[in-house]
Amino acid sequence: MFDNGDDIAESPARRSRIADLADGPDPGPFDPVVAARREFAVLLGEFRRSVVLVPLDAGGDLWSAGQGGVRWICAFSDGAALARFARVRGEAGREWVYQSVLGARLLDVMVPLLPGPAGVALDAGSDDGGMLFPPVAGVVPDAVAVDLGGTR
Repeated sequence: MFDNGDDIAESPARRSRIADLADGPDPGPFDPVVAARREFAVLLGEFRRSVVLVPLDAGGDLWSAGQGGVRWICAFSDGAALARFARVRGEAGREWVYQSVLGARLLDVMVPLLPGPAGVALDAGSDDGGMLFPPVAGVVPDAVAVDLGGTR
């Protein structure tokens, strides 16, 4: 593409892997797999732009839990979601110290710092089951994405 008749070509805009996933092939009338991928891409984008609450453990680190060989940083969309989680755990009476963190920072900076595969569990203990952001390409940095052979 040329600008105002000049001979300077513009470089094409880079697309993210999530945009490619969201756009995907034309699903025709309705393809549930493509629809689910698009919905996940939208939720991931919203999460990355949101500030979430992450409880701190006794050592002052972000609280996480292991499940199925993956370390999950537990994050909550608001105080009410954290309170529901505390009630489910039977720990509603104790004080929960937490840190406010941008979702993108959790995925891009904090997940790579954890040993082994890691992701983020959003709103665990919620009535709707919350949301998992697993350690896969397009969600976490490629270097730690398990589907790309990421290691630490």
